[in-house]
Amino acid sequence: MASAVIGTTLVHARDSLPAPVTTTIAVVQLPAEGRDTYRLIYQGGPFPYDKDGSVFGNRERLLPARARGHYREYTVRTPGSRDRGARRIVCGGPPRTPQACYYTSDHYASFRRIVE
Repeated sequence: MASAVIGTTLVHARDSLPAPVTTTIAVVQLPAEGRDTYRLIYQGGPFPYDKDGSVFGNRERLLPARARGHYREYTVRTPGSRDRGARRIVCGGPPRTPQACYYTSDHYASFRRIVE
């Protein structure tokens, strides 16, 4: 179940109000593979996975509400994983110049806004 901390209150995705992203992560705090993916996003690729750059629907409603197609998702490679793993970066806005990017290490159960 997805959750986020708002002030001192833990809010779960199943609750009536979506939980906004309230925590951040600095680019330098991302795992090395995350920093690589983040750099590729701003370079416009090339991306190692076919699904990188595909529309992220925000069905969990944990990111700010935007029109469909605003968010795109990118895989953050997980060493030792035989598939894409659970780590992603989701960015909103134009592909090479996103307005905001978010990191999830738990396959969309929680997000942290990436800050420089």
